[in-house]
Amino acid sequence: MTETSNHPFEILTPDLLIDAVEAQGFVSDGRFIVLNSYENRVYQIGIEEETPMIAKFYRPDRWTDEQIQEEHDFCFDLQEQELPVVCPWANPEGKTINHYANFSFALYPRKGGHAPELDNLDNLFILGRLLGRFHAIGATRPFKYRPVLDVESFGRRSYELISTKFMPSALSPAYDSLALDILKRIDEILQDYGPINHIRVHGDCHSGNILWRDDYPHFVDFDDARMAPAMQDLWMLLSGDRQEQTAQMAELIEGYNEFYDFDYRELQLIEVMRTLRIMHHSAWIARRWSDPAFPRAFSWFDSPRYWSEHILTLREQLAALNEPPLQVRP
Repeated sequence: MTETSNHPFEILTPDLLIDAVEAQGFVSDGRFIVLNSYENRVYQIGIEEETPMIAKFYRPDRWTDEQIQEEHDFCFDLQEQELPVVCPWANPEGKTINHYANFSFALYPRKGGHAPELDNLDNLFILGRLLGRFHAIGATRPFKYRPVLDVESFGRRSYELISTKFMPSALSPAYDSLALDILKRIDEILQDYGPINHIRVHGDCHSGNILWRDDYPHFVDFDDARMAPAMQDLWMLLSGDRQEQTAQMAELIEGYNEFYDFDYRELQLIEVMRTLRIMHHSAWIARRWSDPAFPRAFSWFDSPRYWSEHILTLREQLAALNEPPLQVRP
């Protein structure tokens, strides 16, 4: 796999960034900072005599404007109920999606904060309460344009891409056998589970997308919002061994139940969602390999060692899929 040039993001020069922001009526002071983002490009742009703005340029051909608008509308639905989310700036006509040089982009107010301490059970109780409120609103209506998180998109398509184009030939037999066993086991679990209640969720609810400030969390980056089980926004807050995760989930659920009824059946989905994310993450890097930022940031991705470790991780996940789910009592 080799690095490819002439990616659309390469035209995002400082002058273009500033021109795009100033086209929305702002006057930039010429300063900008590149922020950590791979899927999109995100910058802090200095504004004369005002607080800097955050400019998020969406990856071309990933989301349609209708799908981006649903992301924004979901944030405003939450904000209207006084939930701590960072919503995009709206121009005088109320539009939040801007266009410049064939890019769709949005502007956000700058918000500071630090990642939450997820080993603090009190913090998890607070997060559980907020996510209960989030999901009560997320369940009121579905996304019309955004996709559903399912086994086909996150599991099978990820496996097919890695197997046919990225897995070293020496490791292919082990990977193919293991991945197919995993997908079969997930299908069995979901068949036994029955119908899944899909609601609007954040979709990427890990500590990096939660800013803790003034003793309170604020949620950012709804770029991966989609229809999914409520558990998708809960399981990424867990860490440690089974006993620790059980205690953490109990705190999340206790707070969650104050505002939205937790479906205890969804405890069966934790390892399913975790496994699908692991498979999807590798496929995500693979799909973005033509973006020069990815070979630079994920240089280890192109190595036999990475794929050996990936197979080991999937073996551990197959074992986890065969274990009983966490036991948290109502």
